[in-house]
Amino acid sequence: MERFFVLDAKTASRSLAKVSPAGNRSIIGILELEKKATRDGYGQALKELGEARQDIVVLDADLSGSTKTGVFAKAFPERFYNVGVAEQNLVGMAAGFALSGLVPFASSFAMFLAGRAWEIVRNSVAYPGLNVKLVATHAGITVGEDGASHQIIEDIALMRAIPEMNVFVPSDYNETKAIIQAVADLKGPCYVRCGRASVPVIERESGYKFTPGKGELRKDGKDLTIVACGVMVAEAEEAAALLSESGIEAAVINMSSIKPLDEELLIEYAKKTNLVITAEEHNVLGGLGSAVAETLSSKHPVPVHRMGMQDKFGQSGEAGKLMDHYGLRARNIASLAKELLNK
Repeated sequence: MERFFVLDAKTASRSLAKVSPAGNRSIIGILELEKKATRDGYGQALKELGEARQDIVVLDADLSGSTKTGVFAKAFPERFYNVGVAEQNLVGMAAGFALSGLVPFASSFAMFLAGRAWEIVRNSVAYPGLNVKLVATHAGITVGEDGASHQIIEDIALMRAIPEMNVFVPSDYNETKAIIQAVADLKGPCYVRCGRASVPVIERESGYKFTPGKGELRKDGKDLTIVACGVMVAEAEEAAALLSESGIEAAVINMSSIKPLDEELLIEYAKKTNLVITAEEHNVLGGLGSAVAETLSSKHPVPVHRMGMQDKFGQSGEAGKLMDHYGLRARNIASLAKELLNK
């Protein structure tokens, strides 16, 4: 079983982070946490929702084993619909279920759900304001060996540009479950971005509850603010631990609610630190970094530096090595932070 070491706040200030040439990371600390995929959190959350509510239905485009909607299908076959390899029909059928008063969760790979079905999402779901939950898996370059054709790095931009669409990017298994529970109660169209690869399960106090429009302050700091989403949240926390060894106190915000964005928390820390780095497994154009820059440019201008895919397609490879190759690691965040602060 893969393991990932994280630090509590007291240990972080006096511990060393090490990175192996292969890119396997461990921070010397006291808490060892396993890694799980956010898509697995989605599957489990669906099953729990199905047990609690009879109005939940699930649709999939012949990928239920990969998207983990198969967990729901096994438990509630009468409320599961495999529409085949037809993503536009998938979204259209989900719209019909929503019009009938049910709460449909429609899933496929992010490349197909956000890309191939975009026009149907816009005109058949968002425009009439229907209560459809679009949950995409296999987003970003951590799809790995499937290559650039499947590694969508544009989906956050595509979805947040649609009026009245809510966009959420969970950081780990447990937050995925919390987000799915929240969007089931949230009226209106939602897009949730999940991944294929296993990611660290982040330490949280028991009873954590996700609230749309609210960011999660993972670590306080005074020198700079790192705003991250998805797989990059764990990297941001590790970067903060690295920086603390140099006497740099970095605040870390998990901005899993991309739209609506927690402008209040963002502005508070922009004022406090006067420097922001965003980190995302997405193109730097149109995603989290753009959302943060758009907000701060008009409400409290500070330097915003966007870390992510630098307007380039991915390529086939093992997920961790691709993260290394494209500079989406804690060490890259820490290096950028030091460079900016030295200026």
